[in-house]
Amino acid sequence: MRILLVEDEKRMADALGELLRQEKYEVDCFYDGLSGLAAGESGIYDIMILDVMLPEMDGFEIVKKLRQKRVHTPVLMLTAKSGLEDKVTGLDCGADDYLTKPFMARELLARLRALGRRNISTPDNTLTFGDISLETSSATLNCTQNGQSVRLGEKEYRILEYLIANSGQILSREQLAVKIWGFENEAEYNNVEVYMSFTRKKLSFVGAKTKIKAVRGMGYELRWEDV
Repeated sequence: MRILLVEDEKRMADALGELLRQEKYEVDCFYDGLSGLAAGESGIYDIMILDVMLPEMDGFEIVKKLRQKRVHTPVLMLTAKSGLEDKVTGLDCGADDYLTKPFMARELLARLRALGRRNISTPDNTLTFGDISLETSSATLNCTQNGQSVRLGEKEYRILEYLIANSGQILSREQLAVKIWGFENEAEYNNVEVYMSFTRKKLSFVGAKTKIKAVRGMGYELRWEDV
C-alpha cells in the first residue's frame, strides 16, 4: 500500500515515514501544500496523510481541490488543534478521518488500517473484475469461470491491483511506473512493459477472458472480453 504524507515539520515527517516503512507501507513525503497537491492528483496513492498547517497551501484546501478533481483517495488529516470547528471544516472539505497531535503511533496505524479497508471491494478481502478475482491477503489470482488460480509476484500483484482499482480508465506507463516503483526510483519505463508481460501470462495461465490491453500512445487498461 502506498501512502502520501504531507507534513512541513521535516523531523516529524521523517519519523512518521520511518514508522510507516517499518509497517511495510511505501511512503512518499512532501513538505509543502503545492507539492502535496500535485502528488495527490497523480492518483497513485491508496491513502493520504495531510497536515492542516502547511506552507503554500493548507491541508483543507488540498482536500477540497482533490475532491473537486474527483480524486477519492481516503484522507487522514493531522492537526495540532483539537477544536471541534477545525475537525468539522476538515470533514466538510472531504477528509475521511482526523487525528490530533500529539498522537500515539498505534492509533495512527489503526486509523490507516481502517481507511485501507474501505478500498477493499468485498468482505472476504478480494478485488474483482470481469471473470477474475484477486485475493489481497495471499496475492492469488483466480479465474471465477473455471476455478484456476495462481500466485502472483509482488510487482504482478500490484500492477493488477492498480488496474482493477482503476477499471474503466487508461493508466499511462508513467502512472504505473510511479505507482509500482515510486517517485524517487530510477526504474525505466521498459520495466513496466516487462512486468506487464508477466502479468498477462498469469491471466492467460488461469484461462481468464479478462485481458490487459495496450492503448497506443496512452497506456494500459483492463478489459473483459466475454465472447
